[in-house]
Amino acid sequence: MAGTKALLMLENFIDGKFLPCSSYIDSYDPSTGEVYCRVPNSGKDEIEAAVKAAREAFPGWSSRSPQERSRVLNQVADLLEQSLEEFAQAESKDQGKTLALARTMDIPRSVQNFRFFASSILHHTSECTQMDHLGCMHYTVRAPVGVAGLISPWNLPLYLLTWKIAPAIAAGNTVVAKPSELTSVTAWMLCTLLDKAGVPPGVVNIVFGTGPMVGEALVSHPEVPLISFTGSQPTAERITQLSAPHCKKLSLELGGKNPAIIFEDANLDECIPATVRSSFANQGEICLCTSRIFVQKSIYTEFLKRFVEATRKWKVGIPSDPLASMGALISKAHLEKVRSYVKRALAEGAQIWCGEGVDKLNLPARSQGGYFMLPTVITDIKDESCCMTEEIFGPVTCVVPFDSEEEVIERANNVKYGLAATVWSSNVGRVHRVAKKLQSGLVWTNCWLIRELNLPFGGMKSSGIGREGAKDSYDFFTEIKTITVKH
Repeated sequence: MAGTKALLMLENFIDGKFLPCSSYIDSYDPSTGEVYCRVPNSGKDEIEAAVKAAREAFPGWSSRSPQERSRVLNQVADLLEQSLEEFAQAESKDQGKTLALARTMDIPRSVQNFRFFASSILHHTSECTQMDHLGCMHYTVRAPVGVAGLISPWNLPLYLLTWKIAPAIAAGNTVVAKPSELTSVTAWMLCTLLDKAGVPPGVVNIVFGTGPMVGEALVSHPEVPLISFTGSQPTAERITQLSAPHCKKLSLELGGKNPAIIFEDANLDECIPATVRSSFANQGEICLCTSRIFVQKSIYTEFLKRFVEATRKWKVGIPSDPLASMGALISKAHLEKVRSYVKRALAEGAQIWCGEGVDKLNLPARSQGGYFMLPTVITDIKDESCCMTEEIFGPVTCVVPFDSEEEVIERANNVKYGLAATVWSSNVGRVHRVAKKLQSGLVWTNCWLIRELNLPFGGMKSSGIGREGAKDSYDFFTEIKTITVKH
């Protein structure tokens, strides 16, 4: 095939070495629709080799002091920060996100993940109690679990991979990671930095490939006692089935159908730009994005008019365009899936105010085959519609009116997901009341996506099992042991 030699060829990273694979998968540049990279199509043999390397590296790595492991993680953070522009360029090209977003969010937060867990590992304490009348003292210790299986998604590739690798190895585990086959480049680039930073061979192994081949082999491996997964609910169900015979520890961060609730006393000057961002950032391909906007009736007309005007100002362009607010969606199949929701909304009698099928998308000639879509606003849609109940994971949001506080809480909770919500109101009492009643693991009030890594992150209902954060990640990646000493 002409031009094959120019393609980027990735390799698995096992036991500190880059290893070629006998079979490869094409990876596409979302902004052009052209193949630009080949990803290993690994399977059971590669997972077997990676698990063996991780098991052999575990005694040495887990016996290092937290201070020693912390130094290594900080070194990884330093090297990643020094290569920020190179990684941002690669992430933008591979995933379709704007270069500006990769520069300001994805790569800096990946750096922060290593720095944060390098620090937090130094500050965990154990418990001790005494039973003098029995002459006993009890204390707890936490020990790393062993080989951690980490499966990360395509929407925030390096950011979410490092959010798993950093706490896993900080706690003394070794790792076999499977990034998404759609976005593998920055994970591959990270391997070189791990080596330079002094991460010993076998501590972090990265195996590329598909879920059915690599993911299933990793999840069902009897010597991988722990799985951390971020992705879709159907995949999580499969992981749960495969893990059950081995009683594995699971952390599952799944989808969301996140509501924004906008009361009549909301500050619209702040609310509207923030809600445009929360709906369409990263092409709507963030599990925390807003896809249902409930607006109190008295301000519904004004909000909708201003929201549509602000949405139309969001420029869709090639990821390298500094003026672009949105880039390309991840794949042709995903673009068609997102578009299908808009078609179904129209068939149900909904109105499309801007975006798909309403406005013209202007792209340079080279990007005509790319996977672009305008941010789309839907109204006149029932709560039972698939657009209001299913995770679309694209630049589509629905705006609907509501009357009372009690009504909107019930409607917001009436989906199977419970990941994130936003509440906009200047009434402090109402903010607290509503936040408490929403079935959601995260509630932002008068803001969106402000993260505090010390605090728990995760969802309720079908949005997942478990929490991540300083203490929660440490608890997940270790096993607690209670020791009683009679003296």
